[in-house]
Amino acid sequence: MIQPIYQKKLDDLLAVCRINLRTVNEDLIARAFEFSLEAHKHDIRDSGEPYFNHPYEVAMVVAKEIALDDISVACALLHDVAEDTEFTIKDIRAEFGDTIAGIVDGATKISDIFRSHEITQAENYRKLLLSMVNDIRVMIMKFADRLHNMRTLEYLPPDRQQRIAKETFDIYAPFAHRFGLAKIKWELEDLAFKYLQRKEYEEIAHALNSKRREREQYIRRFIVPIEHRLGAEKIKFEIEGRPKHIFSIYNKMVKRGKPLDEIYDMFAVRIILLTEDNNECFTVYGIISEIYKPIPERFKNYISIPKKNGYQSLHTTVVGPEGKMVEVQIRTRGMHDVAERGVAAHWLYKEDDSAPTVDSDIESWVNWVREIFEQKSGDEAAKELTESFKVALYQDEIYVFTPKGDLKILPKGATPIDFAFEIHSNVGQHTIGAKVNGRITPLNTILQSGDQVEVLTSKKQTPNLDWEKIAITHKAKAHIRRWAKEEMREKIDQGHELWDKKIKKAKIHINDDELTKFVHGQKIDNTQMFYLAIANEEINPDKMIDLMTRAINPSEPPREAPDAPAKMFTKFVETARGITSGITLFGSNDNFMHKYAKCCNPIPGDEITGFITVGEGIKIHRKNCHNIQAMRAHGDARIVEVQWPSTGTADFIAGVKLSGHDRSGLLNDITQTISGFNNTNIRSVSINTKDTMFDGNFILWVKDIAHLNAIMDKLKKVKGITKIERFEE
Repeated sequence: MIQPIYQKKLDDLLAVCRINLRTVNEDLIARAFEFSLEAHKHDIRDSGEPYFNHPYEVAMVVAKEIALDDISVACALLHDVAEDTEFTIKDIRAEFGDTIAGIVDGATKISDIFRSHEITQAENYRKLLLSMVNDIRVMIMKFADRLHNMRTLEYLPPDRQQRIAKETFDIYAPFAHRFGLAKIKWELEDLAFKYLQRKEYEEIAHALNSKRREREQYIRRFIVPIEHRLGAEKIKFEIEGRPKHIFSIYNKMVKRGKPLDEIYDMFAVRIILLTEDNNECFTVYGIISEIYKPIPERFKNYISIPKKNGYQSLHTTVVGPEGKMVEVQIRTRGMHDVAERGVAAHWLYKEDDSAPTVDSDIESWVNWVREIFEQKSGDEAAKELTESFKVALYQDEIYVFTPKGDLKILPKGATPIDFAFEIHSNVGQHTIGAKVNGRITPLNTILQSGDQVEVLTSKKQTPNLDWEKIAITHKAKAHIRRWAKEEMREKIDQGHELWDKKIKKAKIHINDDELTKFVHGQKIDNTQMFYLAIANEEINPDKMIDLMTRAINPSEPPREAPDAPAKMFTKFVETARGITSGITLFGSNDNFMHKYAKCCNPIPGDEITGFITVGEGIKIHRKNCHNIQAMRAHGDARIVEVQWPSTGTADFIAGVKLSGHDRSGLLNDITQTISGFNNTNIRSVSINTKDTMFDGNFILWVKDIAHLNAIMDKLKKVKGITKIERFEE
């Protein structure tokens, strides 16, 4: 049961809705009212009043001053529920459906953006807002929300007053103008001006108030002759005096360089004709010109040539009693509603062939409204419009932020790679990861308007050719391609230099034609690709020299890389081999001379093969070693079968490399997973972390390769691990 005071508020709101809205779902508004009242029951505003008063007043603005539809009123009541209470968008969707939940969610996201970032590029922020909006009612509700917040701004600290007033002046007031909400735009400007330039505001306000009665009496004297004449002509009309708003007067003072006392055109009268005949506006203009002397250069015909936001009216300035200038606006009721409520009023009035054009940003939307009316009757059109009140503005662009709040504009579908290169090419080239809204995400994540993106970099990182597949901006793709070409040139030079050193050391003489023929024989396109493959370690140059040597002298034994660089895992390999009792040859554990081939670095557990050398005993290779495969292909008789000796239940040790996102308890989860699998023992652990990333090396006792593979499969399921591989070359 609602308390009497709130029942009265609900009754007042419904009464306003019945007067101003075409149709009213009273049950919907009542349910939204009660839901919001319950959600905010413990909340208090800075003014000390119950928080619920704010959504209620916003709903009243939507119902009375914008008057769009009942869904907008319900959303206004609910607009702060998900942001400020324990209820979520999911709760709103369950109670009120997708449309209302979507509008409230859009308004919440916009609020989050403005709370998190300083306003530095007003036009871009206006585009940001529209890029996040799928339903025009989101913006309608934000205008009403901002208007009530500005009306109660006095209760906030001065620094917040300044920030909100600037935001209002830079973004919301111009935005309201673009949407044609003239009355709201004027009030937002005046209120923002009040807090941004209080001295100037108070001087003008005081001067206007001091002469208010005098001004009202003058307007009355001005109006009386017009009322008599229009009445005699049987013209139905409404007429009212309209004081110029304070910021407009201030602008005139600044523009003309004159004090307030010398600004004479502060009087304005509006004549609203109760007809839809545009020609009658010109008839009334003729009558006004007969009563008062017009100033020709001040005549403006916005009926034949409307403003971009759809505004239509005739404006004229005439010389009234006592020689004072008075601006007169003449318009029909339909024009007046569009002027006051902008796009919210377009759907109420069918537009003919002379319909106004609008700003390109909302042109497609208004054209859609026109098409609906051309095809359907009034009630049917209104129903379709209010059910699907969508706007597709700036949908080809997204607006994202750096951690410092700088706004970047990117095409729709952009990824963190595009964002990184948009900041700077050096940032893009050294990107290793990205945080989107504080969470680490893959580099192929599709960014959304309003996202805050932090690029993680490393001086050691270089672009990955796969980045070109996930980047969509020309800037990112061009830098990646340029780097790839430069990198390829450098690697070709490196490979060429290494090859020259190798063949010089091997005392092989081969000219360019012979090398090209040899390269083609290896099914490689050209020598450039051959050098590149050497630099990328895709081709072993010693293997190539072996093949050349065997082609020249088939009895020459295969060569090994004498200058093979030391590897990070050398100590591990030596430990793994040391635990075994050597190598078994023909099933015998005789102590024979053997060495391990550096080209493939076999360790216990690998399938191995021996190669008989002169002076170095038997060289132990992996069975899948490319050198062994090449020798087998030539039928070399010096290949012998060898194997690792049995060492009981733990046949060999193996290394596993892990990397991923660090978190609390991760190491414990990893060790529990390993030790919990058939009582596997861990010999040593090495973990390194940087920022939110980690990498680690685990040396394990395992029975065989199957045992190792099973452990690695288990580790893949541990939360946070993104990469797992065997610790080897």
